[in-house]
Amino acid sequence: MRASSIILFLLAASLFSTYTAAQENLELPAAPSASKRDPKPALAAKPKVSTPDSAAQSAATHDAKEKPPSDNASQPPQAAQSASSSASAADADDSAETIRRTVNEVNVVFTVTDKHGRYVKDLKKNDFTVVDDRRPAQEIRSFHNESDLPLLVGLLVDASNSIRDRFKFEQEAAIEFLNQTIRPRYDKAFVVGFDVTPEVTQDFTDDTEALSRGIRALRPGGGTAMYDALYFSCRDKLLKARQSGPVRRAVILLSDGDDNQSHVSREEAIEMAERADVIVYTISTNVAGSRGRGDKVLERIAEATGGRAFFPFQLTDIANVFLEIQDELRSQYALSYRPADFRADGRYHSIEILAQNHKGLRIRSRRGYYAPAQ
Repeated sequence: MRASSIILFLLAASLFSTYTAAQENLELPAAPSASKRDPKPALAAKPKVSTPDSAAQSAATHDAKEKPPSDNASQPPQAAQSASSSASAADADDSAETIRRTVNEVNVVFTVTDKHGRYVKDLKKNDFTVVDDRRPAQEIRSFHNESDLPLLVGLLVDASNSIRDRFKFEQEAAIEFLNQTIRPRYDKAFVVGFDVTPEVTQDFTDDTEALSRGIRALRPGGGTAMYDALYFSCRDKLLKARQSGPVRRAVILLSDGDDNQSHVSREEAIEMAERADVIVYTISTNVAGSRGRGDKVLERIAEATGGRAFFPFQLTDIANVFLEIQDELRSQYALSYRPADFRADGRYHSIEILAQNHKGLRIRSRRGYYAPAQ
């Protein structure tokens, strides 16, 4: 009896030990920290060594799913650079051909006056010759009266403290100018006021009422960053304006010329105007009775871009100045010519337009242009 009890006790103990071990083995995977990690990364996370070809193939596969195949702008840089050598050569040839066809002509807007300063408006193509970098142009491709072309005008108004006393009068004169100059559904203008920074109070529009509101919204105050305002207007507004055909681009700049806040220099602002084919007309707001340093700056900007500098020493003269600018904009010529040896070298080229068989005529245009860099 005693032996049977001992045997039963040992059997029960053995069964309990086996059950406990089984339970412990079942619970181990349930504890993440107790799980054994595979030292090798999963296949999906394996680093991939990209080659130009594989990158191109991957990008092409992705684009085929997400966007039309023709949308090349969305491809990564590696994919854009990984075209086959034959395709690259063909693209390069097409690009070079495009350059030869589209940018080897130079457009120039100019005015002609007689010895008394009166505009001469009845000249023809054969009355002019063009000299590019001291060499006669190969040919004049087109010639017409510029008043037939649409006009893009930027009105830049100095809103710094230095012109506070005459600000209201200048605003009203500018409003009248735009009312008389901008032709609905044909011309467009925008308004920028500047002190330490340029501010667009009215973007491109042919609505003269909206332009008037933009001018009246200007408020004087702060320093003067004139060069920055001119640079911004030429680069970000006039150069980027979308047009379906040839246009005239002009800036009317009202300021005393005393810049004290700009980040760009005077010559950098002039260069940007030249690159954007912008003629700058400057109106000095200095009414001291004598020309100062700022007036010389305004004169330099106007002459370099083919415009004119005006110095109205009385407030009432400002309205007459706007009338003169309006008259000039309606008295211009435009021509395009092909240089004798055009090169896309990014270099500055001088321009000189000469009148043939006409004595005493004065031709005013921009002094040069920057060839595109290939």
